Amino acid sequence: MATWLDNTEPGLAPDPQQTDRLLVSGDWTFRKAGRLLELIAGADKDIQTVDARAVTRLDASGSKLLLSMMARLGLPATALAAKPEHATLIDAVRNAGAPLPDAPPAGTPLYRILESIGRWVANAYWNILVFLDFLGRTLLSLMESLFNPRHWRVTSIVFHMQAVGLNAVPLVMLLSFMVGAVVAFLGATVLSEFGAQLWVVELVGVAFFREFGVLLTAILLAGRTASAFTAQIGSMKSGEELDAIRTMGLDPIELLVLPRLKALLLTLPLLTFLATMAGLLGGMAVCVWHLDISPEMFIGRLQNELSPRHFWVGMSKAPIFAMVIGLIGCLEGFKVKNNAQSVGEHTTSSVVQSISLVILLDALAAMFFMELDL
Repeated sequence: MATWLDNTEPGLAPDPQQTDRLLVSGDWTFRKAGRLLELIAGADKDIQTVDARAVTRLDASGSKLLLSMMARLGLPATALAAKPEHATLIDAVRNAGAPLPDAPPAGTPLYRILESIGRWVANAYWNILVFLDFLGRTLLSLMESLFNPRHWRVTSIVFHMQAVGLNAVPLVMLLSFMVGAVVAFLGATVLSEFGAQLWVVELVGVAFFREFGVLLTAILLAGRTASAFTAQIGSMKSGEELDAIRTMGLDPIELLVLPRLKALLLTLPLLTFLATMAGLLGGMAVCVWHLDISPEMFIGRLQNELSPRHFWVGMSKAPIFAMVIGLIGCLEGFKVKNNAQSVGEHTTSSVVQSISLVILLDALAAMFFMELDL
C-alpha cells in the first residue's frame, strides 16, 4: 500500500536567485490539503511568477488549491509554470470551475423565425440521410432473401397480408365509392352549365384510373398501416425485444421489416384495383340516378373513350407508395425510445410523414407523366 501514499511533503519557497519567483514542490494532493492551506496562507504577495515544475504528485484538489493560490496572489494563468502532464490537469480544473456563459439574447422575431427554419432544414436533412441509409440496408437484405428461400418467412408475410390488405378492403372500397359519387356530383354540377353532362363518365374514369384509386388507397394505408407498423416495432423496442433478437444472432430488418414490406408490395396494387372499381361504381351510381345515363352507356364510354394507359399509369405508382409507407412505418418504430410517450410521438410522425410523402410523390409523378404525354 505504500506505493501510492503521498510521502513527499509539499513546499513553498522563494527562488534564491529570483526573489519574485515562488518555487512549488512536493505532493499537492487531497491528503495534503491541510498543509497546503497553511502554505497558501503564508505565501508572499510580492511574487510575480510561480514555478511548479518540482511538484511530484498532483491531483484535482491540489490543482484547485494551486489555482486558488494564484488567484490570491493576483497572478494570471500565464504566470504558472508546470510539467506538461500537470498543466493539462490544471487547465481541466480551471475550465471545470469556469462560470457558464450567459444565454444568448433572444433576438428579434425575424431572428427567431430564421433560427426555427434553420433547425427544421437541418432536421429534415438528417431524416433524409437516415431514411436513405435504412432504404439501402432494407434493399440489400431484400436482395439477399430473394436468393435464399429459407428466409422468405411465408407465414409472416401471409399474416401481414391479411392485416394490411384483407382487413382493409371494406374501408377502402366504401370510401372510394363515396369519393367517386362526390366527383361525379361535382362534375355534373360544373359540366351541366355547358350541356356536357355526358363527359362526367370520362372525368370519373380518368380521375380514378390515374389518381384517386391509388392515392386514396395509399393515404388510407398510411394512416392505418404505417401507424400499426410503428406501434408494433416501437413496443418491441421499448420492451427490449429487439435487443433479444440481435442477441440471438437474427437480423431485425429481415425478421420484422421485410415481411411487412413484402405484404404491402403485394396487397397495395390489389387494393388500388378494388378502390378504382369502387370509385367507378360510385360514379356510375350517380350517373344512373341523377344524369339518366344507363350502366351500359357508362361502361361503353369508358371502353371507347379511355385508353388502358390511364389504368397502368395509376397502377405503376402503387409499388412506390407501398415502399414509402412500409419503410417509414418501420423506420419510425426503430427510432422509438424506451418509453410509452416516444411510441405515441413516432406513431404520429410516421402517419404525417407517410401521407405527406405519398402526396408529394403523386404530384411529382403527375408532372412526370404529363411531360411524357402519358
